[in-house]
Formats: sequence, structure tokens, C-alpha cells
Amino acid sequence: MKLKHAILETMERAALRDALVELELAEGVDKRSPDAMRAQLRRARRATAERLLATSRVADLRRVCDLQGLETAGRKQALVERLLGHEAEPQTGRAVAGAASKARSKGREPKASSGSAATTGFETELWAAANALRGNMDAAEYKHVVLGLVFLKYISDAFEERHEQLEAERDEGKGSDPEDADFYTGDNVFWVPEQARWSALRRLAKHPGIGQAVDDAMAAVERDNPGLRDVLPRTYARPALDKRRLGQLIDLIGNIKVGDADARSRDVLGRVYEYFLAQFASAEGKKGGEFYTARCVVRLLVEMLEPYQGRVYDPCCGSAGMFVQSMAFIDAHATGNGNSRKTVRRTSADVAVYGQESNHTTWRLAKMNLAIRGI
Repeated sequence: MKLKHAILETMERAALRDALVELELAEGVDKRSPDAMRAQLRRARRATAERLLATSRVADLRRVCDLQGLETAGRKQALVERLLGHEAEPQTGRAVAGAASKARSKGREPKASSGSAATTGFETELWAAANALRGNMDAAEYKHVVLGLVFLKYISDAFEERHEQLEAERDEGKGSDPEDADFYTGDNVFWVPEQARWSALRRLAKHPGIGQAVDDAMAAVERDNPGLRDVLPRTYARPALDKRRLGQLIDLIGNIKVGDADARSRDVLGRVYEYFLAQFASAEGKKGGEFYTARCVVRLLVEMLEPYQGRVYDPCCGSAGMFVQSMAFIDAHATGNGNSRKTVRRTSADVAVYGQESNHTTWRLAKMNLAIRGI
């Protein structure tokens, strides 16, 4: 994506207005319309990528870096220099893209760069695509749109895999019933009603009623799974949400497997979910004293606490990162560090997690974050 275009796409209304004023381009522009302000900046020769970067906030610069496939860490000056340097070397960018394409053509995912070693390789690509569909929606709102759909895709993948297993067992005369919810919940798989299965939603992705269909799907999942009651977002039918973009987002998320056995073994959804939470936190900025604690910091705290047994309590648990890292610690140390006599299952059972969160929407994200990992 061209740098100037990427910068303008990531700028919120206030940032666009500031850029127009700074560059003396505000006269005669409807400042209530982000599209009108972007169009003015796009046409103006003086609104170069370098000058737009100078007026951008750090959160916006990080989003631009992300869209360009660059490292997002660092202060403002470092981010600006990184973006300008990348723009000056387009051949390098094309070479990287070509290498990624070549790797995929051979049936494997491209390796993550050293700057994003904690990712599974496609989180950045998925985030860039999902963020491009955001349009003018505020990051705080769009977060729930995307993460709700990612969660629904996860439980649908897990359900479909179990459904196929039960059908095979039924054909072998083992008495399994693919439409009996007990065969799923007993295997720690959420029961997904037919209307909420991803295949049903994807068939409706181009339909103008897709928003209501997603809301109905969320309601059906909550109805049949008491542990998810009042957790899933049901705001997809609201008029402000562009249904065409929603359909495109459903198609995009539908292209990845996040809930089958292989994906679960690699915690694909958990890592995508965590990556998206961090990116949305960066896009939103720090409002009202709310901060997203970086994964590396939480991991350090957990390593210091060494939660082999007992209770893990987080009085302001946010999206439940402390609990996720605690379970990761237990799994990693299940066969060492004085813990060799305990299996992962036994050790996990020796730890209970307790948390509280004053923000209801964040609490819902925490519940989903724990549910996808079976915590």
C-alpha cells in the first residue's frame, strides 16, 4: 500500500482535522466528514507523506507500520524514519512479498520476521486486512465486531470437527448422535446451533440481512451455552455498521482455520486474539486510565510469581492476559523445575484463577479469551 494512502486510511477524524489545520488546507472542507477531509489531503501536493507523518500520533504511526508489514515498536521519530526508509526502498518490500507468496505456493506459511517472533506468521497479515475493512469506525467499536466473529469462527470450527467425528462413529454403529449436545459438551466443545454455524453465516455474507443473522447466531450460542450468557456481542444489525464490509470481514475470517485440532494444538486463535487485542489497544490509545499490559510484561510477572498451585488473583484483570500466561507457565513447567511429578492436567487443576474487571465490555472480552483456551 502506498505510504500516503496508508497514513490517511489510519487517521481518525480528529487527526485529519489537525493535519488540515497544520497544512493550512482546512478552508471549505466539511470537517464532520472523514472522507471529505481525506480527499482534500489526498489531492493536496503539500500534504506529502513526510508532512503527514509529522502530524500523526504515535498510535496512528504504529498502525501505518502494521499495514506496511513493519515493526511497530519504538518512539515517534523511530517510527517515522522506519516508514520513510521503507517507502524509499520499494524493491525490498516487493522482494519480501514475493518470498511470502513463493513460500505459500509451496504449501507452507512464511516465517515471521525477527521483530514479530511471537506471532504465528499470519496475524499481521490478517490484522492488516481486517483493519482495512474498518473504514471510519472507531477502533473501540470495531474491536468487538472483529473479536466476536473470530470467537464464533473458533467454536464453529471445533464443533464441525467434532460433528464429523460423531458422524463417522454413527456410521460405524457406535451409537453416536451428531445432533445431541451432550456429545459435544462432554468433550469440552461448545454446542453450536445450526443457524450459528460458520457455513450458514458465510452463505449469507452478501445478503443485506447479514447483520441480523450474526446477532441471531450470537443469541442462539448464548442460549445453548449458559457459560457464555451475556458475553457475546450482539450489535451487528445496527444501521451504523456497513453490511457490505461486514460480509467481507466474514469472508476474510472464514479463510483461516482457528478451531480444529491442529489449530488448537498451536493455539492459533489464542495468539491471533491476543495479537488483535494488543493492536486495538494501540489504535485506541490510552483513554480514561485504561491500559493494555504488554504480553512480555505479563509473562515476566507470571515468571516471578511461579503459580504452580493455589490461587491467581488479578484485581483489574482486563482481557485476562494474566490468567492465560499463568496456564502457559504451568504447561511449560509441567515436566521440570521441581514439577516433574505432576502432569499438565493435574497441575492445572491445582490452580484456580480469580479476577475482577469494572468495564463490562472488557469483562466480556476476558470471558471469551478464557473460553477459547478452556480456562
